[in-house]
Amino acid sequence: MNENSVENKEHLKVIIEGCLKNKRRSQEMLFKLYYGKMLGVCMRYSTDRDSAEDVLQTGFIKIFEKLEKFDYNGSFEGWMRRIMANTAIDAIRRSKKDPVLTDNDEDFKLGAEDPMVLKEEFEFVGLKAEMALSAINELSPSYKAVFNLYVIEEYTHKEIAEILGISQGTSKSNLSKAKFNLQKVLKEKFTNIV
Repeated sequence: MNENSVENKEHLKVIIEGCLKNKRRSQEMLFKLYYGKMLGVCMRYSTDRDSAEDVLQTGFIKIFEKLEKFDYNGSFEGWMRRIMANTAIDAIRRSKKDPVLTDNDEDFKLGAEDPMVLKEEFEFVGLKAEMALSAINELSPSYKAVFNLYVIEEYTHKEIAEILGISQGTSKSNLSKAKFNLQKVLKEKFTNIV
């Protein structure tokens, strides 16, 4: 459904109003309508599809709980994306198996090359979305979080530092290293398919 047309906005409003009345059918329609797009948001932050689907479920619960706060000013999809991204970040914070966010750069070094010296820009034009997502999923949790927040969600380093509880310098460093590691993974993937 294209959220921009008047007819679709009215249809979406009817679905949202049904959700506000706890109508199961409306909740199911909203879930089905945005499942794919919101799963994509969750996949950017998760290590695998199962984790992404867990985040997605939690995110939809939050959306239904906060739905009355949506004021119809702006994009509903954008509002949902923000909730999903924040839910994914919360899941990263709760993760106990990885030292997700740290000021110690040694925790996340990849290879022996100094990433700060290498070029930061990507040179892969026409990269397929699946290959890019796969490469992003190979990043460490802290690199992936900063990369997604900065590149995809367009937060500033100051905002990222506040969200993740790290310094701005660590945010910048993790972004630089994420780009370097992503570039390295993508070069390996392209070498293997050529």
